[in-house]
Amino acid sequence: MPTKQLLHLVIGGELKRLEGPAEFADLKKVDFVGAYPSYGEAMAAWRGKAQQTVDNALMRYFIIHAHKLLDPEADGEDHDH
Repeated sequence: MPTKQLLHLVIGGELKRLEGPAEFADLKKVDFVGAYPSYGEAMAAWRGKAQQTVDNALMRYFIIHAHKLLDPEADGEDHDH
């Protein structure tokens, strides 16, 4: 049985500040890393970008569970993490 596609987006950029909710310093400079069909693939992309930018304390990358935004009524569980 095919695995259900669970869309995950990886984005990142420099934040305005370290404390409080995440707010990007400049939305025009947000780095869209990519779209991934599983949490595992998204995590691998996130980890690579996070390691590349470790020297910048304000730089952060995030995994967005887009499948939950597209279909909030669906189960949408991430079974591979």
